[in-house]
Amino acid sequence: MNLSYWEIKTSFSNVDFTIIGSGIVGISTALRLRELHPKSKIIIIDKGIFPNGASTKNAGFACFGSLTELIDDLKTHSEQEVINLVNKRWQGLLLLRNNLGDRAINFKQFGGFELFNSKEDLALAKQHYQKINTLIHPIFKQDIFSFHNNGFGFQLKQNLLGFNRFEGQIDTGKMMLGLIKKGIKNNIQIINNVEVTAINDHSKVSIELNNSFTFNTKKVFLATNGFAKQFLDVDVQPARAQVIITNKIKNLPIKGTFHVHKGYYYFRNINNRILLGGGRNLDFKAEKTTEFGLTDIVQNKLEYLLKKIILPNTNFTIAHRWSGIMGIGSKKKAIVQQISSNVFCGVRLGGMGVAIGSLIGKELAEKLN
Repeated sequence: MNLSYWEIKTSFSNVDFTIIGSGIVGISTALRLRELHPKSKIIIIDKGIFPNGASTKNAGFACFGSLTELIDDLKTHSEQEVINLVNKRWQGLLLLRNNLGDRAINFKQFGGFELFNSKEDLALAKQHYQKINTLIHPIFKQDIFSFHNNGFGFQLKQNLLGFNRFEGQIDTGKMMLGLIKKGIKNNIQIINNVEVTAINDHSKVSIELNNSFTFNTKKVFLATNGFAKQFLDVDVQPARAQVIITNKIKNLPIKGTFHVHKGYYYFRNINNRILLGGGRNLDFKAEKTTEFGLTDIVQNKLEYLLKKIILPNTNFTIAHRWSGIMGIGSKKKAIVQQISSNVFCGVRLGGMGVAIGSLIGKELAEKLN
C-alpha cells in the first residue's frame, strides 16, 4: 500500500477503535461504541468490496429457528440453552428493526413455514411441537408453532406444513445500506477492499494491512465470523452456503419464509422470484471452507427442489447464483469475549446473523467497559 500523507493522517492516525469486518456485527459494534464513547475515532476495515462473509449474501430470513431445527438442537443443547438461543435471536431481531425501522429494511411478516417430505418428519414435529411451544412461551407469551395446510402447490407427500406466524423476511441489501448510512452519519469510516494481514497486541495494537502498511489503534474488535480462525484460536469453523434465485415468475402464489430438513434448505419469495439456499449437509467437508464458490452436488439439488417440489408446474429460469460464508461451532451460542488486553471478538453466529448480529455487536462494544 502506497498511501499519501493525507490518507494516513485522516484515516490511520490517532485511532481509538478499529473493527475488522463491516457486516451487521461490525457496524453494530461501531454504532454502540459511538454511543458509549462519542468523541472517539472509529474505523471499520473489510477485505471485501461488500462485507466479506454473509451479511450481504444471506437469504434475508427474520427467523429464530424452525420447529424441527429446535427439536434437533435439544439433542446437543440443554432446554435452557435452547430457550436462550431463541430469546437472543428474537431480541436481536427487535433491536435490528428498532435501529433501522421496518420500512428501511422492507420487513414483511408473512409467517414462516416448514415442509415435511416424510411421515417420520411430520410425526416428529407433531410429537414435539407442544414441548417447544411450552419452552419458549415465556419469551412470546403465546404458542408459536402450529400446522397449516399446503396451499402453495408444493409437491409433497405430506400435505401439512409447520407454521410460525412470528417469522418474517427482510431485504438484505436495504438492511446493509441502512447500517452503512447510519455508520457514516455517526462519523464512522468504513474502509473496504483492504485486508488485515497481522494483529500485534502490545500497549497499543498494531494492525498490518496488505502485508505492507502498519498503523496503531487502542483497541480492536474482530467481527469476522466464519473467517475468525485467521486471527483467533476459538471454536469457529467456516460453513459455506450456496444460493440461487429465479427470474421473475408471473402470478407467483408463494409468500413467506420456508424451511426444509431441519433448516438445511430454505427458500422465500422476493420481488416475484424464489430465492433458495442451503445444501451444505450434502457434503459437510467440502462446505467447511472460506472459499466462495459453487459445487455441482449442491446446485443440482437446489434446482431439483425447485423443479420437483417448490415449483412443480411452473416454468422458470435461474437468474443468479452465489455463496456466503457463515461461522458455526460445536455450540450455537455466539462467542463474545475479550481475547487479550486490547483485542475483543464477536463471532460464531451460527447462520443467524440477521437475527443476532445487531445484539452481538452491541454486546461486543460493551465488553470494553
